[in-house]
Amino acid sequence: MRMLYLPLAALAALAAGASPLRADDLLPPSHPIEQAIDHYIDLKLQEDNIKPAGPADDATLIRRLTLDLVGRIPTVAESRAYVESTAPDKRVQLVERLLASPGFVRHLATELDAMLMAGQRASVRDYLSKALAAGKSWEQLYRDLMLPDEKGPAQKGVSEFLRVRVMDADRLTGEVSSLFFGVNISCAQCHDHPLVRDWKQDHFYGMKAFLARTVDAGGVLGEREAGLVKFKTTKGEEKKAEMMFLTGKKVSSDTTREPTSAEMKQEKEAFEAAKKNKMPPPAPKFSARKQLVDLSLQPEQRLFFARNIVNRVWYRLLGYGLVKPLDQMHSENLPSHPELLDFLARDMAANGYHLKRLIRGVVLSKTYGRGSRWESPSPPLQYFFAVARVRPLTPMQLALSLRLATTDQSRFAALKPDEVEKQLEAQESSARGFASTMDYPTEDFQVSVTEALLFSNSARMSQEFLTDGGDRLVGRLKGLKDRKEIIDTAVRTVLSRVPLPDEVSLMDSYLKQREDRPVEACRQLVWALLTCAEFRFNH
Repeated sequence: MRMLYLPLAALAALAAGASPLRADDLLPPSHPIEQAIDHYIDLKLQEDNIKPAGPADDATLIRRLTLDLVGRIPTVAESRAYVESTAPDKRVQLVERLLASPGFVRHLATELDAMLMAGQRASVRDYLSKALAAGKSWEQLYRDLMLPDEKGPAQKGVSEFLRVRVMDADRLTGEVSSLFFGVNISCAQCHDHPLVRDWKQDHFYGMKAFLARTVDAGGVLGEREAGLVKFKTTKGEEKKAEMMFLTGKKVSSDTTREPTSAEMKQEKEAFEAAKKNKMPPPAPKFSARKQLVDLSLQPEQRLFFARNIVNRVWYRLLGYGLVKPLDQMHSENLPSHPELLDFLARDMAANGYHLKRLIRGVVLSKTYGRGSRWESPSPPLQYFFAVARVRPLTPMQLALSLRLATTDQSRFAALKPDEVEKQLEAQESSARGFASTMDYPTEDFQVSVTEALLFSNSARMSQEFLTDGGDRLVGRLKGLKDRKEIIDTAVRTVLSRVPLPDEVSLMDSYLKQREDRPVEACRQLVWALLTCAEFRFNH
């Protein structure tokens, strides 16, 4: 049976008064994702007479890929092997290796947790790690998070997503709509949206009607069988909300009413038993929350779900969304490349919403692989994707990269690949404490005062990263006699590239002037590299 699909490009055409595009107007589904991306991005560049930046050099590209796929800088051996390789498909080989590594699962779990639990004290990372390792798709993660069942060990902790939000149904409604569907519906809470004709109060309270029956049953989640959401219009009229999805599709049920006294008594007893046993109460025969999940994934309703995750993955890897802001998907804010978003959303839905497939396609595109330098005074606007955007490292990327960059990596040479992976996993575990001291970067990122002081003169920085022990970079450098070798080792380890001639000259002069205190000179050299902008950003 052919599935219905109304692309975003159709909305653009309708807004312009033209006939809507059909799914068949897109590139065929068999077209490789990376080629489709470059087709649509290059088409817009050509239309606006913009010549994009050239490809990033190999050292920059492996650093970018390793940071984006496994959350750390590459090891010296990884970087050297990639740069020196002459294999025509070396980029594909690198991407496949990184995607297949345990580090990919750990990093993706960290990134999704940051997205889903931003501003929360709780975390669903442990659940995400197990789920992603088991090969669960974004659709399956969505179902688990919205319909948690913690009876099995693999599901432990998944209910935190709802639990931390359940005491405020308005907030729960807004954040579910934003995180899973790319729609900030909160502006339609008190009145119809003043600027976006798509969103009426009926949409906000229609979404709330699916979620308001979810309650805290003494520390565990429960859901009422019956429930009624009421609201007042700007004219003072009281209305009873129908369960309604963002598309306008409604769900009718005889449970849309106030619960009876008998039902309330039965519910109280069930919740008290659940609290006593520390187990969720029995699920209702009619779950409004499950109705939302099932409805949002129906072929004719799933566009919000598919477009949202595509846009968020694109934003994470390119630094700028196809739709910006990320939670403003509506007819007044069309995507920069509607056909591309349509193609990727269609591909996601048709292929089971597997994140790895989408990520692979994006990072193999020429668009992703562009250099971040723009020689002309004024670079094109970000939404052309003509030049790679320089992105601040996330707290975990920075903390893990700091640990790896200050490790004596020569000891990895004698280890087997799986042993190196265990070392990297141990480094990651050790980095979590340091990562917790930093804020997740925002759109207008600036290094915080706390971070600046931490890197400038804190004892923690010196003790964790700049000691001269046998397993640390400074410890290795102090054992080297040749200044050029010290410089080469330090720059390769920290910045993942060979030093430039003027850098060699400057650093050599510095080390020569401090030959009377070589250990401190090496420590200061490493510190300078760690605190430079090149290390702080993914470029």
